Amino acid sequence: MTEPKDLTATADTAGTADPNDPTGPAGAAVTRKPDLVTLDEVRAAARRVTEVARRTPLLRCDGLHGGHRVFVKAENLQSTASFKVRGAANALLSLDPRPRSVVTFSAGNHGAAVALVGRALGVTVTVCMPPGAVAAKVGAVRRYGGEIVFTDDLIGSAAALAAERGCPVLHPFDDPAVIAGQGTTALEIFEEVPHPDVILVPVGGGGLISGVAAVTAALSDGTRVIGVEPETAPTVGHALRRGTPEPLPVPPRSAADGLNAPRTGALPLAHVRQHAVELVTVGEEDIRRAWPLMAAETRLLVEPSAAVTVAALRSGRIGLPECATVVLIATGGNTSLGALGDAASSANAVP
Repeated sequence: MTEPKDLTATADTAGTADPNDPTGPAGAAVTRKPDLVTLDEVRAAARRVTEVARRTPLLRCDGLHGGHRVFVKAENLQSTASFKVRGAANALLSLDPRPRSVVTFSAGNHGAAVALVGRALGVTVTVCMPPGAVAAKVGAVRRYGGEIVFTDDLIGSAAALAAERGCPVLHPFDDPAVIAGQGTTALEIFEEVPHPDVILVPVGGGGLISGVAAVTAALSDGTRVIGVEPETAPTVGHALRRGTPEPLPVPPRSAADGLNAPRTGALPLAHVRQHAVELVTVGEEDIRRAWPLMAAETRLLVEPSAAVTVAALRSGRIGLPECATVVLIATGGNTSLGALGDAASSANAVP
């Protein structure tokens, strides 16, 4: 597979998550590298989450990029309208003993997923969310029974609440059970398209791309895994360049709100390095144009975070062989028709 574009340090310095710090190391990297998720762990996760997570369709959508075979993995049709339920279910179902309550932090999709699974298991869920969270995502968390704490300090507030209540933080991406759960998305892709040339994955904190990369390395090593980040939220790329999962110097602010992770973690960083993941970035205007285009071509209600893959594909930044087979993961659909309509009107108004 192609060498990662942002690889600036060796995997041995990726570090391990501190059990007392739900975010992983923030300072100097340590020497012991974390254990990577295996194919067997992802397969076990698939068996574990089968009662909660749906098998989503893989749709042929060649109109997204002419001359190539393009498939869209429609995770917006998942329970809670996001792939996040896969990781949330695997993580909660793996906890032994099962806690009475958990705390998490999220722009919305992970929080809704944890709330849904928690309600089914009798676990109280508190979600720390940014004050400007998308209304559809706030509504989803509440609809599934989650308590919301709005805060500008997602990670710090979650840690403080967990310490106060004596319960665990269920991390949205720096957790091997979450990564294994997200990797079940790739298992389903390879069952239908065994050897795609490229899989394009939206990247926020890095949990999904870690799971996808782990499965791809085991089942189709010739497939390129390419992560797409907003230029205004290049969280994983920044960590690769710095050699440690430290926060961005400027808080992430993208229309692709689900990708506005404040920092990545040691586990995603290690997976991205080990599996030679490539990263590209796309601008805000590209995302705004790609969003209604993706919805129109797929006939799916998708959120802006899902459309970053289309933005990257149409930008010309990804070199493809002739008649390539490309898979895009449509990560979520927690938005409104009104917001999508406004985006379409704005895109049509720009020459």
